[in-house]
Amino acid sequence: MFRLNNGMIMNQHYQNLVQKLEEITHLSGVMSTLGWDQEVMMPPGAGEARAKQIAALAGVIHERMTDPALGECLNELKEKDFDALSELERCNIREALHSYELETKVSKRLVQELAELSSRGHGIWVMARQENRFSDFAPVLKRFLELKQEWAQCVSPDLKPYDANIDLFERGTTMDRITPVFERLKQELIPLIHAIQAHSYQPDTAFLQGRFALDKQEALARKISQDIGFNFEQGRMDVSVHPFCGGSHPTDVRITTRYKDSNFVESLYAVIHETGHALYEQGRPHELGDLPAAESLTMGIHESQSLFWERMIAQSKPFCQHYFETIRAAFPDNLKSATADSFYRAINTCKPDFIRVEADEVTYPLHIILRYEIEKGLFDGSMQVDDLPHIWNELMQKYLGIQPPNDKLGVLQDSHWSGGAFGYFPSYTLGAMYACQFYQTLLSEQPDTERNIAIGNFAPIKNWLNENIHRQGRLYSPQELVQRVTGEALNPDYFVDYLKRKYSEVYNLT
Repeated sequence: MFRLNNGMIMNQHYQNLVQKLEEITHLSGVMSTLGWDQEVMMPPGAGEARAKQIAALAGVIHERMTDPALGECLNELKEKDFDALSELERCNIREALHSYELETKVSKRLVQELAELSSRGHGIWVMARQENRFSDFAPVLKRFLELKQEWAQCVSPDLKPYDANIDLFERGTTMDRITPVFERLKQELIPLIHAIQAHSYQPDTAFLQGRFALDKQEALARKISQDIGFNFEQGRMDVSVHPFCGGSHPTDVRITTRYKDSNFVESLYAVIHETGHALYEQGRPHELGDLPAAESLTMGIHESQSLFWERMIAQSKPFCQHYFETIRAAFPDNLKSATADSFYRAINTCKPDFIRVEADEVTYPLHIILRYEIEKGLFDGSMQVDDLPHIWNELMQKYLGIQPPNDKLGVLQDSHWSGGAFGYFPSYTLGAMYACQFYQTLLSEQPDTERNIAIGNFAPIKNWLNENIHRQGRLYSPQELVQRVTGEALNPDYFVDYLKRKYSEVYNLT
């Protein structure tokens, strides 16, 4: 039982709050499991029934989250007992009150329509992507924009609609903060990409082409995921159209990937990326209860954990040195003439590509900036849904010098808009910058980190992340957490300097 700092038994209001919040968490866990099942196991013909199930459950959760008794309990604690509570208890009240105020400003009708459209929209997106017909998906996107504009007006009438949507994923972050950082990244990275492409030396990647048995890919992915800390007793790995990390609880974390027999690197690094998310989920302090304080922080912080493992660790030279013989043993015919150094250079090539999830770490931010600018345009009315394929191709040409041959490789490639997740994309590049800054701090606190990676000793790294980030839950804002962990605010210099230094070495640039 939680107790006050002075040892007195928690008052009845807080006990009631804990009971209500844990019920909401459990219902939300059921919703997460339904979502995972929809993308991994559900028969294709069950889409309509599942949409209605999800809409019904969303309605139940909304009723619990907007229960006047919950509001009364929160206000009573906030007004009378707040200062006497512990930091953990205050966090639970603060986060619950924030959610309550958001939910009570939105009608049940709007909540259910968004949930049902999200469920139905996913299936429409999958089919539109398969058939390469953006026009089939456009009506869903238009309706989502209408609903998300309405939602923004309800929850944050003082914010611009797109800022309200960004705030849902990265609280306290607005276009005014993001746009200058993204403009700087364009100024720094586009010339770097041009210099790399124009350079006479290009790493050999021929040995990454060919056929790679899917069972070997799966076994390799499972091994490395487990090596870096994923607990399969409290998690599982499956296949989906788009790699993701889901599940209902730190003891039930589910990651997915997709396999192609022509490319093992894509699936392997997708698994490592999703394992980073999963380690965050499995590392959350659930012993504190199924309460807001024990939840993960923001999408940017979450993305920092996946990119930390994918980019900072798994694409490093020590990691490649450690796993090269294991990888070559899995695909001996393909990699027989390769070395650990040539493998390292091959997986760190910089080459503009159509697909975001396959992009290298230099071009990846430009994929995000493109999506961010489109979302801004859709919300401020300067861009129209029907024009998106053309706009997308124009920006790809402008930023990366390539144009997708079809919508499947262009505007239809991501699942985010099929669920109405506008404002999510910036979190990826914010996460990349967080990851780089966290890694520099780790190196200063654990100077033997690269040696540990080279011998496959990942426990000190995982433990450092568990202690400094995962177990902090929502006690601090993203800005406070970064300051506490690294000693300074988010600083994009670490990210820019890291990319310039690394890729100058990979490409032998002067």
